[in-house]
Amino acid sequence: MITLLVGLILIGFCVYSCLPFGALAWGSYIIDFLKGFAPVFAAFLGLIAVCIGLADLKDKREAKRENKEASEK
Repeated sequence: MITLLVGLILIGFCVYSCLPFGALAWGSYIIDFLKGFAPVFAAFLGLIAVCIGLADLKDKREAKRENKEASEK
């Protein structure tokens, strides 16, 4: 129950701080952060995708070799 209340308070703070009016008005800073973060995040996701693809190719090659060895026996 406490965690739900804390979560709702944090979400409310996030929404309030993003609004263009009010005491904080961090909306422009958030946009600047997203502009700088998007290319880095895309590169990170691309690196993960390449690693997953290489692991998949390795697994397929290993499975093919095991099937070949099993059929020879």
